[in-house]
Amino acid sequence: LGEAIVGCKTPPGVWLNASTATIYKHTFDQLMDEATGVIDATPEAKDAFSIEVARAWEETLNEAETPATRKVALRTAMVFAPGEGGVFRVLRGLTRFGLGGSIAGGKQLISWIHEDDFCRAVKWLIDRDDFSGPVNVASPNPIQQGEMMKIFRRECGAWFGLPATRRMLEVAAFVHRTEAELIIKSRYVVPGRLLAAGFQFRFPKMEDAVQEIEQRIRHSPR
Repeated sequence: LGEAIVGCKTPPGVWLNASTATIYKHTFDQLMDEATGVIDATPEAKDAFSIEVARAWEETLNEAETPATRKVALRTAMVFAPGEGGVFRVLRGLTRFGLGGSIAGGKQLISWIHEDDFCRAVKWLIDRDDFSGPVNVASPNPIQQGEMMKIFRRECGAWFGLPATRRMLEVAAFVHRTEAELIIKSRYVVPGRLLAAGFQFRFPKMEDAVQEIEQRIRHSPR
């Protein structure tokens, strides 16, 4: 992509490249923003592979010489949207089947963002010529996994949610050929640069985000 941009007669003004909020260290008590966040793997979270991939993405972006094109790495958190196949539908489905309880203790922090704020942030970054480098695209209010599932249970009308141990999660992840790290890891990521520059979130709190998306799903044509 970098070579293609350099080869353009009229190169684009900005290159937005996907990265991930999981690039930061697993932590329960240290806020991770772009200035002070620690990029390091933690054996407890089993996140070495995902951090290695994220680093490789950003290193490739940084190495590309695009003097006429500014580069932005979107360190994006979990995006909540009503569409099929997304994480919101997965969490909603688990909740409605009585499986929306705490996982591995439920204390791990979840960084997330409503799809509307994600799209607005991307548009905002396109328009801001003074922005380059890594940007955390996440809600300013991370939430504990156990508290998140309480919100899902309330909005989905579920009376209970069975909890799951770490071992149960690891077995389920193996069966479904995915990584337990997706839930085990504590992502305490905040959008430091967006907030400092005055970006306004429409859905800064998970309660409002889940309620809005759940209402759209319920009232959408079957």
